[in-house]
Amino acid sequence: MSTEDPDIEHFKAKLIAAREAILSLSETRNASTATVTLDQSSVGRLSRMDALQQQAMAQNSRQRTEDELRRIEAALRRCDDGNYGYCVKCDEPIDPRRLELSPTTTLCIGCAEKSDR
Repeated sequence: MSTEDPDIEHFKAKLIAAREAILSLSETRNASTATVTLDQSSVGRLSRMDALQQQAMAQNSRQRTEDELRRIEAALRRCDDGNYGYCVKCDEPIDPRRLELSPTTTLCIGCAEKSDR
């Protein structure tokens, strides 16, 4: 396992790019979570049910996206305060290969495996 310090600027750039990509899609997502019209004269029952299902899926997607934005912002704060790349449980360095796959991760592989049990 590699114990070298992560290239903070590299990961910070990845995090910022991910945040920008998410924010650029937010307007499209917000339009799909708009209130569904319940007026049966303008929309049939099945169409309304389909629209409600699509709305629920869009809202769930929005929640996951907001959660990811919170993880990105927390990772950026850790970059700024010098804690990025260190496990929040054991304070050991997180392998840069793990950070490359998931830049918002807060746990080293050992602690992540323990928490999954």
